[in-house]
Amino acid sequence: LCVDRVDRCRRFRAASRSEPTRKLAETPTRFHTEFLPSREFLALPQVSSERRDYIPIAYLAPSFLPGDKLRCIAEASAFQFGVMTSRMHMDWMRLVTGRLKSDYQYSAKLVYNNFPWPQEVDPKAKSAVEAAAQTVLDARAAHPNATLADLYDPLTMPPNLRAAHNDLDKAVDRCYRKQPFTSERERVEHLFELYQRLAAPLTAEAKPERKKRSRKSAEADEA
Repeated sequence: LCVDRVDRCRRFRAASRSEPTRKLAETPTRFHTEFLPSREFLALPQVSSERRDYIPIAYLAPSFLPGDKLRCIAEASAFQFGVMTSRMHMDWMRLVTGRLKSDYQYSAKLVYNNFPWPQEVDPKAKSAVEAAAQTVLDARAAHPNATLADLYDPLTMPPNLRAAHNDLDKAVDRCYRKQPFTSERERVEHLFELYQRLAAPLTAEAKPERKKRSRKSAEADEA
């Protein structure tokens, strides 16, 4: 049965119109895309319900073999987990990501790669985010029989997990500025201002210099 499935995979790939797919026919026992972590990694679903306030993000052991519908980050720190699972990152995601019907479709290129991370974070503020992130994980662990889908359903989210996320949101906000944010719009406006500042040097370098036209050339055009 296994040999038959491998052979069917080889024949399917070999018959493809795509040259890269036909090349994969040489290794029919391997996945098309592979992420084989050797250590614990951070994972989040590519598609998540629009009803959720937070996309469920979790650490997984290397024994898990992620599929192509899972976004993975190797060796992610507690600070990274804290920022990514905060309201700050979620507000950014809701505005810039694509949708599958109406659900969030998390894009690595649009959402993660362009996300303006806090700059020059005070060590105390960073430690506060790490501690709050651990509190979120502890709050989840207090409900061992609940799935992430249960925990992050707005109607069934446990009060202790909701409180832990509220504390994490405040800790992450303080990494961006001391003044509290009062709305999603404020957060997004702040993030785009930060994005513009971070991107400005890159866009300036990318712009080609315009050649100055000589006076004779200008006179010739006018003639």
